[in-house]
Amino acid sequence: MADTWLPSLKTATPQEGFDPATKMARVGVKVTQPSAEIRDKLRAAYDQDTTQLIASSQVIAIHFQTVAAANNYWRD
Repeated sequence: MADTWLPSLKTATPQEGFDPATKMARVGVKVTQPSAEIRDKLRAAYDQDTTQLIASSQVIAIHFQTVAAANNYWRD
């Protein structure tokens, strides 16, 4: 990935911090499986599987912890 897709972890609010956390999770999947065609085929295996959907939420939560720490937990 040559382009800069995540120029900073700094955000003004926790709600804004959720966006880069979600993006980090999505980009992680793209790096792990670079083929869009294969990712599309695999989507059917997890889009109705609550265990896998919860696991995806956990990945986003871990990334959100990183963003929160980078923002000093939005302390004043």
